[in-house]
Amino acid sequence: MTVPFATSSRSSVGLEWELMLADGESGDLVPRAPELIAALEESTALERYTVTGELLTNTVEVTSGIGSTVAAAVDDIADAIAAIRTVTNPMEVELLCAGSHPFAQWYDQQVTDKTRYHKLIERTQWWGRNMMIWGIHVHVGVEDVNKVFPIINALAVYLPHLQALSASSPFWAGERTGYASNRSLVFQQLPTAGLPWPLQDWAQFEAYLHDMVTTGVIADATEVRWDIRPAPRWGTIEVRACDGMSTLPELAAVASLVQVLVEHFSRELDEGRALPSIQPWFVRENKWRAARYGLDARIIVDSAGTQRPVRDHLRETMAELEDIAVELKCAREFTGLEAIMTQGASYARQALVADAADGDLREVVQHLIREFRAGPTLREHLASLRR
Repeated sequence: MTVPFATSSRSSVGLEWELMLADGESGDLVPRAPELIAALEESTALERYTVTGELLTNTVEVTSGIGSTVAAAVDDIADAIAAIRTVTNPMEVELLCAGSHPFAQWYDQQVTDKTRYHKLIERTQWWGRNMMIWGIHVHVGVEDVNKVFPIINALAVYLPHLQALSASSPFWAGERTGYASNRSLVFQQLPTAGLPWPLQDWAQFEAYLHDMVTTGVIADATEVRWDIRPAPRWGTIEVRACDGMSTLPELAAVASLVQVLVEHFSRELDEGRALPSIQPWFVRENKWRAARYGLDARIIVDSAGTQRPVRDHLRETMAELEDIAVELKCAREFTGLEAIMTQGASYARQALVADAADGDLREVVQHLIREFRAGPTLREHLASLRR
């Protein structure tokens, strides 16, 4: 099975952001995506960004054009959100994002009326119906197909860093889970989701796809839902491990880390140097630790089993790669990673709001709505709850 890998510009960036639609007053999810998309279809037809539906009718996905910088891709996303607001504001529908909705129940949601989604639900049943999850996808262009799997395997070492920074799903169906990212563990229950297989080259990927297609597991490469996967159609590596980011600056920060890491690994390959790798069982353990503890996780950073606090290792990595961030013109976004580590990722902020509101998860939703609109700071919101 021959699968061509499209030509793309090295280290170009594309972003996808899955957003919830909620009633502004109650915070409940609302199934308004089909009418929203229809209302925007004509006015956005010539834009660089797209607004599309997802598995559930309570969700829209905004996708940037291909940018040479993170800032260009983020500008597209901001333009898409502004366009969506022209429709949702009169509806009194709010936008928010996190890896999970704090209290929504799967049985109250509607599946989008598309054959591919109905097939997914029919096959996966209870687990498929429970896919009330929201995430971000970061695409980075790779100019040589022979680099794809060495870079994917190296990125797996940094998967817990990305997952911890983005963790935003501490609540599930009205319960506090004890996990920073419950989404990551729910999503991996789908047949082709979860960690990528440690393949060594493109030929092995083609063989994998052949096996999966001939046995009826998937129809094509788009149904491979790994945490980090090749996107042959676009000529990119796509990082899908992250929970939905709650704010646009946080999305930009995580996207910059992905772009800088891919470019760094590409340069290492150009120089003939080996890329970092750890045993697959360490990769799996790191994913669980990041899901459980978020930025407080202690992760395994090398094949010898050395363990470090994820914050410390991330700061060391940033110091080593900051020059590349400058060259890629994403230094401002890159510094946003420190803000997440200092102020707390979304999962921690949500927990603080829940505690201050005596466990009222409706307040957590309102907090997420405010954050998405870049309204009051967390400190101001907590103060208002205590008054």
